[in-house]
Amino acid sequence: MKKMFAPILALILLGCQENELKPNTDSESAIEALVEYTVVNKVFQDVGNNSGDAILESETNTSTAKLSHTKNEAPIITVDPSDFTTFPKTITIDYQSGVLCKDGITRKGKAIIVSSDWYGKEGSEHTTTFDNYYHEDFKVEGTHYVKNLGKNQDDNLEYSVSIQNGKITTKTGATINYVENGTRTWIAGADTPLNIWDDEYMLDGTQSGISSKGVEYSMTVEEPLHFVLLPRGIESGILDIDIANISDIKLNYTTSTITILGKSFPFGN
Repeated sequence: MKKMFAPILALILLGCQENELKPNTDSESAIEALVEYTVVNKVFQDVGNNSGDAILESETNTSTAKLSHTKNEAPIITVDPSDFTTFPKTITIDYQSGVLCKDGITRKGKAIIVSSDWYGKEGSEHTTTFDNYYHEDFKVEGTHYVKNLGKNQDDNLEYSVSIQNGKITTKTGATINYVENGTRTWIAGADTPLNIWDDEYMLDGTQSGISSKGVEYSMTVEEPLHFVLLPRGIESGILDIDIANISDIKLNYTTSTITILGKSFPFGN
């Protein structure tokens, strides 16, 4: 994503006439903010995927278990209370000192989920927090909350998703803040609940945050984003973006174009 956005924005923003941008726009900071957004969004989407996977794994084995989608080692999952009927449950995913997963991401530390019921049960709530948890070199903090809203008219499960006090700390100590409120619709892979990698979902809603240099950004989904997990990517959808003093940036994944200040440019993966 960084390779995709940074050169495009640099050419467009640095080439703009001064009267095209509002005063005090720092184009370099805006570019960095968008690049950081792609990182923090990916990390927190990943948290949602792995938390759901752990809950589903726990449904078939409430004793200490290991996820099946890793190459060498595996995160250890523990469930307390360790039965199939008592709720709430605390499900801990322990990546220990580091686990290299199937998607090529090394994770370490713990993600801790408190669930009011099983993941597929309408009305169930799942709150994830973190204990010294890292996604590669990024330390992850905050609260990830999911509620099962039941099936929609297309018979797909829908979940409300919120991320509060989200924060990513880089290995240099820089921090990126992130908030999300949206709806996630599970459109493929529900019939193979123990295999996260064939999952596909649609994401709607809003996201916002503050970059490591204090630049505010906000995102609104104009058309739902279609996510696939392996290979990880966004197949379609439109995202409206405001960064610093630059508004109405439109990222169209369906046509692979980015529109800034009324001008459209193609992008590649």
